[in-house]
Amino acid sequence: MKPTAPVVGVGGATTPPPMAMAMESSTTITDILKTPKFVKFTAIAILSFSLVFLVSHLSSSPFSSFSFNYSSLTPQTSPQLSPPPPPPPPLSPPPSPPPAVRRTGIIDETGAMSDEFFVGDSGFNSTSGVTEFGDEEEEKKDTSDGEARVKFEKFKVCEKGKVDYIPCLDNEEAIKLFNKSEKGEKYERHCPGKDKALDCVVPRPEGYQRPIPWPQSRDEVWFSNVPHTRLVEDKGGQNWISIKKDKFIFPGGGTQFIHGADQYLNQISQMVPEISFGHHIRVALDIGCGVASFGAFLLQRNVTTLSIAPKDVHENQIQFALERGVPAMVAVFATHRLLYPSQAFDLIHCSRCRINWTRDDGILLLEANRMLRAGGYFVWAAQPVYKHEEILQEQWKEMEDLTTRICWELVKKEGYIAIWRKPLNNSCYLYRDSEASPALCDPDDNTDNVWYVDLKACITQLPENGYGSNVSTWPARLHYPPYRLQSIEMDAQISRKEIFRAESKYWNEIIFSYIRAFRWKEMKLRNVMDMRAGLGGFAAALHDLHIDCWVMNVVPVSGFNTLPVIYDRGLIGVIHDWYKTI
Repeated sequence: MKPTAPVVGVGGATTPPPMAMAMESSTTITDILKTPKFVKFTAIAILSFSLVFLVSHLSSSPFSSFSFNYSSLTPQTSPQLSPPPPPPPPLSPPPSPPPAVRRTGIIDETGAMSDEFFVGDSGFNSTSGVTEFGDEEEEKKDTSDGEARVKFEKFKVCEKGKVDYIPCLDNEEAIKLFNKSEKGEKYERHCPGKDKALDCVVPRPEGYQRPIPWPQSRDEVWFSNVPHTRLVEDKGGQNWISIKKDKFIFPGGGTQFIHGADQYLNQISQMVPEISFGHHIRVALDIGCGVASFGAFLLQRNVTTLSIAPKDVHENQIQFALERGVPAMVAVFATHRLLYPSQAFDLIHCSRCRINWTRDDGILLLEANRMLRAGGYFVWAAQPVYKHEEILQEQWKEMEDLTTRICWELVKKEGYIAIWRKPLNNSCYLYRDSEASPALCDPDDNTDNVWYVDLKACITQLPENGYGSNVSTWPARLHYPPYRLQSIEMDAQISRKEIFRAESKYWNEIIFSYIRAFRWKEMKLRNVMDMRAGLGGFAAALHDLHIDCWVMNVVPVSGFNTLPVIYDRGLIGVIHDWYKTI
């Protein structure tokens, strides 16, 4: 085939042949397809169409739980719109409130400790459970809808004159009723009615400071914390108390031991060597304690002494004792039993305690006899012991006669101190004349029932099984289940010893965790109260873990009376109704 001649155009220009033009065009398209821009554009287009196909496939799948509107990615061929989605189903009503929850350990409407109660409904707008006293405060509560404000109210602070106010002991109306009585009823508990209940917080003394820690507090306390000077004026010459700058100083003396409690205690030990403080004698009662120096110095001999005194003209003696870190409580020998069980104390001490022990057929000494442990000691340091004035000698003869009739043995009389010992069993009582006075108490009388129980002018008989007299020596008695554990009223019968040991183990673990988590040893705890003491496991754990404090074990009147067990362990306590003020 002959080659085609080039075509000559107008003006002499040469035109390429048709086949050459086609080849040149093909080369140009190939070059364009190979350019980076075209490759990128092609890749993007393929990716877009793949995504559209994938989403469309998932949307039409029966297993798809979601949809994607991809119409904006494709050309719109029709203005037709998809139908609106159906409205959402109506919200279900909120669930009904749960039933009331049962709880334990609360005071019921009668004031007794109840084992169960019900929690009622409450709302943000409810004020029925809010106190009606004091200034309003606001507390912010975070809720799902935002922040809600809840109003609550605080108790106001009482007037300054109520610094030492104790409702059941400062009831002026009751005090007036018994002002002329010689039996001391005005110093007993007379709690005001609900309509006259305290509606404010008792204030601290003006200038109150953090108490001086034990054992330094045994010898000095801040004046501003107990700002009373009456005892300094009345007893300063007897080495009880003095003022030095901004502190009260306690030299350790007393009315009958002006040379110091330590020397006095040594004298008692020498008179009766069987009184081995901290071994056989572990729990003592100091009647009419003053500033409690007797008990303060016994602590270093491993003896816990409960110091008691009435709230009388010497202002608040007990507040001095507590500020010093010494176990103490306001109490009085008058017309009711004291709030301690039978056979509670290994030793009872009365040094010029101003109690007429022989009045009313010896009813007050018979109350001391009820609380004194079998084989325990009664120490009396008073003027009738050593003075020879006729009236005082008559008082001594009356005391000597009464103690003989209740079978106490006069162990030693030396100087101004006389010491008697209570019998270990009932043999002496049973061999007395049938008409002997005072008579034996009714065998059915519960000698541990003490809450508002009148005193009885009769001799409390000792248990035939020896319970109370057969306690171990200290410190073994703290962990050995006492025999009286079997005689107290409890739900359990066979497993009492196991319960005793389980409670001790439980509280040891709890207190150990408190010491580690809250650094209790650094807090310098001293005066501690267990409001529901059980068998005393909490106090025992504090002792075992070397927290240098003392514990007032409180047993509520509504529960089982475990106080005999607490005292047999070498601890102290009291029975109380938490509905009443203490």
